[in-house]
Amino acid sequence: MVVGLGLPMPGEWPMELTWLEDFLALARGESFSRAAEARAVTQPAFSRRIRALETWLGVVLVDRDTHRVSLTEAGTRFVEIADTTLRTIELGRREIQEIAGTSQASLRIWATHALSLTFFPSWVRSIEALSRQDMSIQLTADNMAAAEHAMLQGHAQFLLCHHHPAATTVLDQRNFTCLTLGTDTLLPVCTRLAGADCAAHVLPGETNHPLPFLEYGEASGMGRIVAATRATGGPMAHLTSVFRSHAVLVLAAMAREGKGVAWLPQSLIEDDLAQGRLMPAGDERWNIPMEIRLYRPRARQSPAAESFWSFAAEGPKSASRSA
Repeated sequence: MVVGLGLPMPGEWPMELTWLEDFLALARGESFSRAAEARAVTQPAFSRRIRALETWLGVVLVDRDTHRVSLTEAGTRFVEIADTTLRTIELGRREIQEIAGTSQASLRIWATHALSLTFFPSWVRSIEALSRQDMSIQLTADNMAAAEHAMLQGHAQFLLCHHHPAATTVLDQRNFTCLTLGTDTLLPVCTRLAGADCAAHVLPGETNHPLPFLEYGEASGMGRIVAATRATGGPMAHLTSVFRSHAVLVLAAMAREGKGVAWLPQSLIEDDLAQGRLMPAGDERWNIPMEIRLYRPRARQSPAAESFWSFAAEGPKSASRSA
């Protein structure tokens, strides 16, 4: 028996999609106040909507006996269900609009900032040449966290990003698949020493004189990769964070200004290395190899998206598909 403070029994009233969005905001924010702010409602109203969802389901999703919001076992499982439901509905809505001719057929691709500038332009030209047809493409460049969120919500059909096996992603293999399109490398770099042909900073640094570190923010995918690889082995570096940003272009600019050492993608800084504006701060032991991947939902997408995926899989730069 479910007692709901006067609310109907499970399933007796229509479930609202906004409740799923509310619940996901709570699951990700781990705070009723932060989630209510993100959803632009008062905390009491937000709490009532979470209660309404629990009553409709007939289960408790949130453990309210702890100081920090934690999900019950059912709540943890429902995160995936809510994600999949909202994503499927959004992708389906756009597909039906294209079929009915009420919206223009287009591809919505999100890419991390570096790849939107370096890899994407030439790669998408090769796909268009292979397909022998013009494609309407909407590209959004943002950090990895924002791009993952867009994929989970169904606002993006594809995500172009860097990948390293030590770094985690919320795009699980049950709901998403990917192609490996190429490779890249994170290089530790800095400016040259004034009046000399050598790096201003040399890894690993010293315990009592750590090197100034230009660090990625938490929203950055490359920040995850650097942090994960440093935590899972390899040589020990003595670093002290002096600046943080999720924008790789900002870190590259700070490195050129001599503010410290940054791990930057080789594809982005090839001209800087060739012109001597940046120099390696260490030997190859400090380099971090990465894959360039294209992610998509496993669920069927619009005809234009499915066609694009097929051409991407057959393209000259594609190498393999995930399991």
